[in-house]
Amino acid sequence: MTRLVIGIGTYNRGDDAAGLAVAERVRAARLAGVVVKRLAGDQLGLLDAWAEDAEEPDAVYVVDAMCSDSPPGTIVRFDAVTPLESRFTHRGTHTFSLADVIELARALGELPEHLTGYGIEGGTFATGAPLSPEADAAIKDVTSRLIQELACAPG
Repeated sequence: MTRLVIGIGTYNRGDDAAGLAVAERVRAARLAGVVVKRLAGDQLGLLDAWAEDAEEPDAVYVVDAMCSDSPPGTIVRFDAVTPLESRFTHRGTHTFSLADVIELARALGELPEHLTGYGIEGGTFATGAPLSPEADAAIKDVTSRLIQELACAPG
């Protein structure tokens, strides 16, 4: 069983690096059967990221910063088996939100069978800004949850 974790974000834009930070921490855990990728920039690259390996992953996990009306550090977990609620659309810092890309993949028949997402509400996305304390705490929390979820999955 292969599980794929994809961290999304931009390193030099404050809390936008949250998904990348989680991916780095999961990679450091060296879990058997877990492949970790980082996707910096355009979220449309997800369509290639989960399809570029010869063997399709049994489950895909994506982690990204989000920008909504929630307090910084808020964590949202979702299962993309069913279409995402409208509250997830246009909630990122990119041209296409994570929800937009997921629904595009669904329409194209390219959505992984098992796709779980984690969103971390950011507080600052300014160029050159460091991670906020709230996002940093959420990164640790999501990393812990994700590692536990991956370790408990068969494979």
